[in-house]
Amino acid sequence: MEQETYQLLDIRSMEAFDHGHLKDALNIPANELIERKDELQTEKKIIVYCQSGVISTDQAELLSGFGFDACSLEGGYDKWLLNHFQETARNADIEKSIRKKFHKSIFSKFTKAINEYQLVREGDKIAVCISGGKDSMLMAKLFQELQRHHKFPFEVVYLVMDPGYNERNRQIIEQNAKILNIPLTIFETNIFEAVYNIEKSPCYLCARMRRGHLYSKAKELGCNKIALGHHFDDVIETILMGMLYGGQVQTMMPKLHSIHFEGMELIRPLYLIREEDIKHWRDYNSLHFIQCACRFTDTCTTCRPNGENASKRMEIKHMIAEMKKVNPYVETNIFRSIENVNLDTVVAYKKNGVRHSFLEDYESC
Repeated sequence: MEQETYQLLDIRSMEAFDHGHLKDALNIPANELIERKDELQTEKKIIVYCQSGVISTDQAELLSGFGFDACSLEGGYDKWLLNHFQETARNADIEKSIRKKFHKSIFSKFTKAINEYQLVREGDKIAVCISGGKDSMLMAKLFQELQRHHKFPFEVVYLVMDPGYNERNRQIIEQNAKILNIPLTIFETNIFEAVYNIEKSPCYLCARMRRGHLYSKAKELGCNKIALGHHFDDVIETILMGMLYGGQVQTMMPKLHSIHFEGMELIRPLYLIREEDIKHWRDYNSLHFIQCACRFTDTCTTCRPNGENASKRMEIKHMIAEMKKVNPYVETNIFRSIENVNLDTVVAYKKNGVRHSFLEDYESC
């Protein structure tokens, strides 16, 4: 179709849209469509799409009832994405962009975290855990660059756990790995099946089970570390979430010893990399990754059946964005706050699980 004859309408959540979308698409989440229908161009055909083409069919019919010439994109964003891979940039261009255009904003910060927090040592065998999203895929490419230029030898396994992905999401992960020249080691579990009918905290249980399976498989493969793709924004959001919803000051550490798997360690090499720079790298190379492939999001919802976003992390993300309008340094200040904790001004704190009060040393001062 001629581009000027239609308008693309993405009815997924803002979070899903932000992870990737069709070019020039307008984002109006399904639960806001009726009240925001005036934003649509009545003189054009409205092509509605969701994640898999399920919800968009009903929403297209709804718009038709209001007089719009509307239809649903068959198969949704996922099917378009599979067809789009043939147009994606070549791996050589993607690697060049890391060395050149994104060297300062991404690769330098990656190596800084590696060195500053001593995340990689000679003789390590690291399981780089790939979920299929932008963060873990970029992390895999950065490790490939690190192996080319690092001063000492270490091994890497690019590990993908399939917890029960639908066939389409599995294909997207494999196609992206092929484009990026990442040799995957894939193993399968039935985690999604196990938590599908759990009503209380299924996401928490799923995350714990996935972490355990990754540790177990990595250890089986002879690895001593697993690398996860949490970035700078994840860190500062975790700080605020702990304060506002957990009533405690804590953060996401750059590395941790495993409690249940002796000799294993978790590292976070993207610790200093901003999410906006990861998105810039993704979009610059015309890459598209899955957002969330669990059973609860297969039909375009984000945790709740009506599509309402229940993520506290998204609330915090929006809060930080609003604060940044007033203070452009707010993100850096949040991060620095956990590096500059003054125990002389703290009423109480925990160390190794034991609570301590300022009163313990008060009289001796």
